[in-house]
Amino acid sequence: MALFKTPSILLTSPDKMKKNMKTTTYKVLMAVALVIAFSFTAESQIDLKKVGGKIKNTVVGEENTSIAGSFSDNKAVSNGEIPQGTKTLYVSANNGSNRNDGSQSSPLKDLQKAIDDAPEGAVICLAEGNYLGYLDQGWVKVNKYLSIVGGFSDDFSQRDPVKFRTTMRPGVAQIKTSGNQGVMDIRVVGNRNGAVLIDGIIFDRGQINMYAAPAYDNAAASAPAGCETGRIVCVDESPSGYPILQPQGMKSAFQLISGEAEGNITIRNCVFLNGYHFGIQMACKGGHFDVYNNVFVANRMAACEVRGGLVQPNTSSIAFHNNTVLFTWCRTKIMEDMGYGFRYMTGIDADVYDNIFGCTNFGALDRSYTDADKTKEAKRVTSAWNNLFFANRNGDMVLPSGGGGWTFVLAKNFEDVNQLVKYEKNREMNEAEVNAISKKIDTPYLKGFIGITGTQTSSFNPNSSVNTFRSALGMNMQGTETVRVSMYGNRYPYEKTFELFGAIQGYGAQEIK
Repeated sequence: MALFKTPSILLTSPDKMKKNMKTTTYKVLMAVALVIAFSFTAESQIDLKKVGGKIKNTVVGEENTSIAGSFSDNKAVSNGEIPQGTKTLYVSANNGSNRNDGSQSSPLKDLQKAIDDAPEGAVICLAEGNYLGYLDQGWVKVNKYLSIVGGFSDDFSQRDPVKFRTTMRPGVAQIKTSGNQGVMDIRVVGNRNGAVLIDGIIFDRGQINMYAAPAYDNAAASAPAGCETGRIVCVDESPSGYPILQPQGMKSAFQLISGEAEGNITIRNCVFLNGYHFGIQMACKGGHFDVYNNVFVANRMAACEVRGGLVQPNTSSIAFHNNTVLFTWCRTKIMEDMGYGFRYMTGIDADVYDNIFGCTNFGALDRSYTDADKTKEAKRVTSAWNNLFFANRNGDMVLPSGGGGWTFVLAKNFEDVNQLVKYEKNREMNEAEVNAISKKIDTPYLKGFIGITGTQTSSFNPNSSVNTFRSALGMNMQGTETVRVSMYGNRYPYEKTFELFGAIQGYGAQEIK
């Protein structure tokens, strides 16, 4: 169990570790890992080049015939501009009405209504306010190639995503909805040249997750002093022994952004906060994802996971750059797996650069997935360069080591990771950089993460009535096991998140201009 021992090069299975565990309290230690090098041939049919801070893709293989219609201006998007669309629709949660025509002077109220009414290639401008979808269900579906741009003032005369906050923050009123989509579900296929832009939206699930009530007087209870909530409680977990802040969690919108897409998908200038089950989890059905200048904080499982969705290699790619990724939490409070900043998935080439990865609960970068088809695996193009790392609990990159275990790698050793075709200038933050970003992070949350403690108590009574009955039936006897942690997936303070834009010049999310 990763939480309760000094991380080693090879982790045994969680089940085996549980059998050997006794009642103990351990301090979390940072891992110093070695690299296991794998034979890797970078035979690639895709040319990855940095062009103006972006990735240029030369795809060999599957092609799609463009469907009729005009789509978002890809050149404008790649330059950081808002594209000129086939039509512009305006939406204001505070001043709009769904009976309006969607013009600047007569905006709509509901984002889903705007999406449904918009033609392909439209631009939807969102004023400040909270958007909850059709009938306030707590999620929206994007099923067209279009641009959704938030951060406008109520009269649309100014744009500043940090000042004029466009949010998707489902609340307690949405807990009765059902489904398995994200807060925003993007599903667009059919045009390799089509474009989707998501820009300047704040995604936050912290109001509807289940959290244990803080218990500051118990070192291994649920929250370090000063945190807003106790630990997160998974919906399939029995919460006995913990007072819960809300009666139940939302059974849908597990991810903050989910779906599958073909074409050019850009996600920028957004906040992904308190995600229950991934910040971004999508499939690329051919084309390119560009995910940049976003802040990811306190998400469970992984901040960003985009997997390939086509059989032929080198038809999908992702650039993940200039993002700030902090406090990504493991699958469960046992902390035995997951908890990654960025995951390199099979079927997609990935270039990761100029990011900040800090305080990930398992590993900053996950490169443990390998394609069962060795020919396809050899053609994968994956890179990580010029990234900053700090206080990642086990290591800066996770590699497979065989037998279901992992190898944890520090940034200084990325040169020896054969899976990386570009690996230069990755490093741990220096003292000045650590001081700078620490001032922007919520202090109780940071102190709590660095000082995580945990206890596990096992008990076995062969003479209990249950075990006596089981023994009489020839069944194995059972014991009980209790795990308590001082911190796990606690809600991160909303207001502190915005201070992370521009925390370190040139790395991570920069100020939005």
